[in-house]
Amino acid sequence: MLTQLRPALVLLTILTAITGLAYPLAVTGLAGLIFPARAAGSLIERDGHVVGSSLNGQSFTGATYFHGRPSATSAADPADPTKTVPAPYNASNSSGSNLGPTSATLAERVKGDRDALAAENPAQPVPVDLVTASGSGLDPDITPEAALFQIPRVAKARNLPEERLRQLVAAQTEGRTLGLLGEPRVNVLALNLALDGLAPR
Repeated sequence: MLTQLRPALVLLTILTAITGLAYPLAVTGLAGLIFPARAAGSLIERDGHVVGSSLNGQSFTGATYFHGRPSATSAADPADPTKTVPAPYNASNSSGSNLGPTSATLAERVKGDRDALAAENPAQPVPVDLVTASGSGLDPDITPEAALFQIPRVAKARNLPEERLRQLVAAQTEGRTLGLLGEPRVNVLALNLALDGLAPR
């Protein structure tokens, strides 16, 4: 029995050391050398302060900013740890809502969001990504159409010409990766930082 158990334990120890310690440390160290900014979380700094990450969305609610996709992430309720409360873009609890297309709760929430957005800009159809959450709840990007849809509200709140904001959105629009993968997108945090640099609120 011991002769069979010993090789298994030795192999388990060796493989644990290689795959559980050596390999992750080597990959992390190599990533830190080759891509230091990305390995550190793709953090964005402004005036010496970290204001966010290009990989995680943030909640922008004011009329003077472009808004991202809805987020279904949650956190523990401070009053009752057995329950949860909405916590948009909670990176420690990446998740979707798990509500399917037949869910009345989801349909009501989407309809409420769509109605509010339609009142904001009745001349344009509401882009779907402004009323639906991503699977992770942390998506930092929106479609160029979603950014353009919000221009009338932001222009009015900031007293800026809409054409200037269209140019800003065009400048912040990223194309498909390698020209093939994904869809054109706009990082909401980068767009709002560029907006703040454009003119004071």
